[in-house]
Amino acid sequence: MKKSALIIGSGVAGLATACRLAHQGFSVEVFEANSYPGGKLSSNGNRAYRFDSGPSLFTLPALVDELISDCGKNPRQYFTYSKKDIACHYFWEDGTKLQASGDKYHFAAEAERQLGEKAENVLRYLEEAEYIYRHTSPVFLEKSLHKVSTYLNITTLNSLIRIHKLKLTGTLHDTNQKSFETDKMVQLFDRFATYNGSSPYLTPGVMSSIPHLEHNIGTYYPEGGMISITKALYELSKDLGVNYHFNSRVDEILVEAGKAKGIRTGDEKFYADLVISNMDVVPTYRKLLASETAPEKTLAQARSSSALIFYWGIKDVFPELDLHNIFFSDDYKAEFNAIFKEAQVFDDPTIYVNISSKEDSFDAPKGCENWFVMINVPGNTGQDWDAIIKKVRAITLAKLSRILNKPIADLIDFEEILDPRSIESKTSSYQGSLYGAGSNDIMSAFLRHPNFTKKIKGLYFCGGSVHPGGGIPLCLLSAQISANIIKTDYA
Repeated sequence: MKKSALIIGSGVAGLATACRLAHQGFSVEVFEANSYPGGKLSSNGNRAYRFDSGPSLFTLPALVDELISDCGKNPRQYFTYSKKDIACHYFWEDGTKLQASGDKYHFAAEAERQLGEKAENVLRYLEEAEYIYRHTSPVFLEKSLHKVSTYLNITTLNSLIRIHKLKLTGTLHDTNQKSFETDKMVQLFDRFATYNGSSPYLTPGVMSSIPHLEHNIGTYYPEGGMISITKALYELSKDLGVNYHFNSRVDEILVEAGKAKGIRTGDEKFYADLVISNMDVVPTYRKLLASETAPEKTLAQARSSSALIFYWGIKDVFPELDLHNIFFSDDYKAEFNAIFKEAQVFDDPTIYVNISSKEDSFDAPKGCENWFVMINVPGNTGQDWDAIIKKVRAITLAKLSRILNKPIADLIDFEEILDPRSIESKTSSYQGSLYGAGSNDIMSAFLRHPNFTKKIKGLYFCGGSVHPGGGIPLCLLSAQISANIIKTDYA
């Protein structure tokens, strides 16, 4: 008889875990509070404009291909994508612009021409980023940090003997200041701290490996938008026999004698051999395991940043913009101090604009564009978000109008807004944080909740709030780690 598994939540990690367990031979059922799969990786808009709701940057597409192949299917039957020639467009208030090529040599040459940063500095940095990633990912990203076996193999030993080269001390900003001669290039590489919701002035220098994904491997665009990743994993799981319960909010994980026995949703109970929570680890313990002892030190960790997103249908076309665009703050340190020390939004925030209609014309009417406009903000701890939104909207419109030399407010044809409160309510992400616990400490990786718990047998975890972290690549790796642990436990 098949072993049975119940998964709480259908975020990207929940979907990927469902696929892997179904392929392993488990009977899998997924319970989702929303009427759709994907969690943050979903879609919104109206008939005229379509937007990807959450994650907008696609790196490491091989992880999606690998998942589909591991499940015995052809990736191209579910999913197609293309590499971007341009990684990102950067804008500064003083009129400086940089079109960052997807080719690292062109990128380095353009950085020298536009910013005055020596190309050799950029190439050296990217070479070091690749080195750090190569020697940290097999240990910190691809395996559980909470299993003894992780530390008893040649791969880990090879990483440990190079630990002095992995920039584990000092901050990312310190690393960038030592690597570059120009303030703008330091700022450009400081921004990669936001990829895990941290501050470059706090997160460790090992995070300098993140640019390797974008500038050495490349950025990609999935045909049909980011939502096609969710669609691919959902269809794959259905083909593997996974059963879904939508509009089914789980109220309790049933535990008897230290063993997870199933779940309760409303008055209905479902029983299985094991339970996997793709829900944020904080509400998992606070709401679903209210009668169990919680790992208080882990749950008390500071959270990552959140986001304020304006989805704007724009009645115009901007040739100078591409898929990914960054409009930098003039005072980056003050911006991150506001987010992480004051729990407020800075008066001159950095603005990210994603325009998927640059790749898929059907995402906006002819002669129009769909702007996903995001500002990094603190998590929801009781701020007056209505007042913040009003203020930030005005600042954002003024800044974009100033730099692009067009009255953006007059061009808005459609608008929706997502803030930390709605992120928290729609995705159960504690405080609306995008990446679970923050990464502003060298020990953050070790303090994240593991993909299992020794206290409750048969209970496992996946997703951005547990090891190895948030973002699409890490959530896919989280699913792989969880599935591998389960495979070993139930061999």
